[in-house]
Amino acid sequence: MSDEKQSSILELQARWNKIRIANLYDTLDPMGYPNQCLDLSIRPLFPHQHLAGVAVTVRGSRDPTSWEEKEAVRKKAEAEGKPIATGPHLHECLFPGCVVVVDGGGEPHTGKFGEMTSWDMMQRGAKGIVIDGYIRDRLGLEVIPDYTVCAKGTSPIESARRWSIVGVNVTIGMPGTLTSMVPVRPGDWIVGGPDGVIVVPQEIAMEVLEKAEEIEAREQGMREDFAKGMSFKEAYEKWGRA
Repeated sequence: MSDEKQSSILELQARWNKIRIANLYDTLDPMGYPNQCLDLSIRPLFPHQHLAGVAVTVRGSRDPTSWEEKEAVRKKAEAEGKPIATGPHLHECLFPGCVVVVDGGGEPHTGKFGEMTSWDMMQRGAKGIVIDGYIRDRLGLEVIPDYTVCAKGTSPIESARRWSIVGVNVTIGMPGTLTSMVPVRPGDWIVGGPDGVIVVPQEIAMEVLEKAEEIEAREQGMREDFAKGMSFKEAYEKWGRA
């Protein structure tokens, strides 16, 4: 990725990071995109955190293959001089301003990723991670700077031998609130906060951002007028937000 594109993403990320989730929903809904909110059980682990960035997607699956079986396959291929076909590794796809979005593949118990892998992602530029499921190491995750975890909670159960990544930077489906599934594609914008997590399709992202910023400006105007003693009726008539 060019330096110019990275700079542009970070500039946009800073703007998205100021958008409240309810205001983002109020922007998308009248535009005909009411179903972009993920399942409400997926939200920041820690109070007052906010997340915004460009999606790097991960598709996962329950892993019925034991470590010993995988090693046997690898060693056999190595002995026969045959390459093992693999897709891109997650760390190769990360960039400043990205958010890792993980489809858990229906595996309900394990912690996908944790403190140490999150440090690695943060150092590679990721602003955080969104998981359909659990993550590990709550105490360690809380102190990683400029990094937000959105998940259903934490679990001590190791994912190795129970869950594995089967695809990176592919279209995934995350559970929705008003619909069963919300598609997430590499390059979509992800915005999360105390009220939940919303996916903004990349083709409408700039229009959505500008309209959401207008709502933010109107609400801030109302707050400032409230602080000066203006009544709700007067502020509503002036700014049109309720």
